[in-house]
Amino acid sequence: MIGVPNVGKSTLLELLSGGGISGRLAVAQVPDPRLDMLAGLFHPKKVTPATIRLTEVPGLLPGHLEGGQRNSFFDAVRRSDALLHVVRAFGDPAVPHPLGSVDPLRDARLVEEELILADLERAESLAQRLSKKHPRTREEDVQWEVLGRCASALSDALPLRRMGLSEGETAVLSGFGLLTLRQELLVCNTDEDTLREGRAFPDLQDWATSNAATLLVFSAKVEREIAAMESAERGEFLEAFGLVEPGTDRLARAAYRVLHLVSFFTAGADEVRAWPVTEGTPAKKAAGKIHSDIERGFIRAEVAAFQDLEATATWKALREAGGLRLEGKDYVVQDGDIITFRFNV
Repeated sequence: MIGVPNVGKSTLLELLSGGGISGRLAVAQVPDPRLDMLAGLFHPKKVTPATIRLTEVPGLLPGHLEGGQRNSFFDAVRRSDALLHVVRAFGDPAVPHPLGSVDPLRDARLVEEELILADLERAESLAQRLSKKHPRTREEDVQWEVLGRCASALSDALPLRRMGLSEGETAVLSGFGLLTLRQELLVCNTDEDTLREGRAFPDLQDWATSNAATLLVFSAKVEREIAAMESAERGEFLEAFGLVEPGTDRLARAAYRVLHLVSFFTAGADEVRAWPVTEGTPAKKAAGKIHSDIERGFIRAEVAAFQDLEATATWKALREAGGLRLEGKDYVVQDGDIITFRFNV
């Protein structure tokens, strides 16, 4: 979670985690109504949703970070898989904006410029180091060439996620900690009235689109009120804002999508659980999410699609309708798959 100071990052972290914060770290559950249906069918002792881990880094005020402090900031960001960039669109005299006025588009640009500059310095340094190395391996030749193109794009203020790099080129860069290669979720933290009126932020949306970021409008103040309510009261309150669910749910799901994650499920009397895996994960590797022994001794996967179970309503009816199929180790796990792994060790 990045942004300039006083934009609401700490509040957002607390809301997403349901208050379960340890320092600047938190774990947020990813709401999934499919879990509720599976729990209704299997009546498990335990239901476990997928989660994402969030880390808040100190506010970045461009031009105010120097030396070791600047390095510490970017090192913390480099340890992430994606960026949740919070910008402020609310006024509050009790919490003055550090730049003197509220301007979410300006703040988004300033922080992105700092990330691009940090990437440019790093790409140029790495490319220069490789250029002096003789002889270079074939892999180092590829790295040097791709880093040179990255430096050129960054010089034109283009974040790396906009370059259209191939999967192979992205893999070449994976160990270099380039910040703008990460997917970005831009969260506009607005006030109660703006949210109720459904006002859009067209300039911010245009900027997000042109920088390959995903924009989500959110109000931490409204979410704090929702979190304090009893479940029965929430429906009417959400309706007043034109919402069908809390913003924290929308935000957790959006972060999940930005990370290119999908969920497969395991279901039984002991536990119904959602397991996050990256899109394109083969069945054998997915088995390793549960336990390394299952991956090592993988035989096959018994798979059912959630929509097929939903259509037949019961596991017995699904089986009788031929909705269960056996898949091998290279089967690509799909979002919503309900899987039983067969293995032997």
